[in-house]
Amino acid sequence: HNIQTTDNTGTAKGKASAIYNFDNMPIALQLAQKARATINPNPVSRLYRSVVKELPRVLSIYDIDLPLSEARSSIRAQFEKYGNVKDERVVDMLVEKGYMDLEETLLQHKQRSHLLRNLS
Repeated sequence: HNIQTTDNTGTAKGKASAIYNFDNMPIALQLAQKARATINPNPVSRLYRSVVKELPRVLSIYDIDLPLSEARSSIRAQFEKYGNVKDERVVDMLVEKGYMDLEETLLQHKQRSHLLRNLS
């Protein structure tokens, strides 16, 4: 596959059927950007609430036949797995990664088997 890219001046470099401008691609997804922009004393709990709030929708979208309480406890276990992390930079990275993971899930960038692996 030939991919045509453009440089900063908009001049095409190479032959292709698609044009990609890598300079203007978003670095993070919208939920992660919103989370980074807001000042929150406890970003982990805000992420947890966001995930739990979207959980019924995710189970419906991916047609996962799992009781909501069981899915919620699985999510809680994943949060508790990193409960001993004290470094603020690592916590911020994990929170941002969590928001990106949530958004990718809601945008259906994952397959059903990926979610089943995380929820079991």
